[in-house]
Amino acid sequence: MAERQVVSHIVPLDNQSDAAIERLLDAAFGPDRHGRTAYKIRDGMPWLPALSFAVVDDDGALIGSLQSWPVALTLTDGGQQADNGQLPLIMVGPVAVEPAHQKGGHGRAMMDAVVAAARTLRTEPLMMIGDPEYYGRFWGFTADGTDGWDAPGPFEKRRLLALSVDGRPIGGVGILAPRITVTA
Repeated sequence: MAERQVVSHIVPLDNQSDAAIERLLDAAFGPDRHGRTAYKIRDGMPWLPALSFAVVDDDGALIGSLQSWPVALTLTDGGQQADNGQLPLIMVGPVAVEPAHQKGGHGRAMMDAVVAAARTLRTEPLMMIGDPEYYGRFWGFTADGTDGWDAPGPFEKRRLLALSVDGRPIGGVGILAPRITVTA
């Protein structure tokens, strides 16, 4: 008997319940994921609906999610002007796919969607902690310009990646942190 091919669709992540997203993240990364460095960088920030996507099957079941977050490089070098001493960035990830559906191109399709949306919206540079060979090969993420960046937890320097979606330079010296927002 032939295996049934799963047909999937990319939809806005805000069409999914928080509980379904949390179940998916637990299945993909484990319930101890909250202690990771990426969680500290975006602590307390809401994810960005315009840059966050889900993959659902034909029955509407959630099989993948990608969240993007407003973060910033809190500058310590004083050389670059930025709002509140921060250089705004958008953190991509986690990219999660149900274990039974991994290696089916779902993560790659969500990454294609977020990079295309960021380019269309001309957002701040994207950043992530990820595999430079994979994310560099398909989307151009690189560690070039991130050598002055630090993070509030352990990370491998070579895995701290960025992508300018509108030609803005990547750089600065400081620590990655939640973005400070100022309300009028």
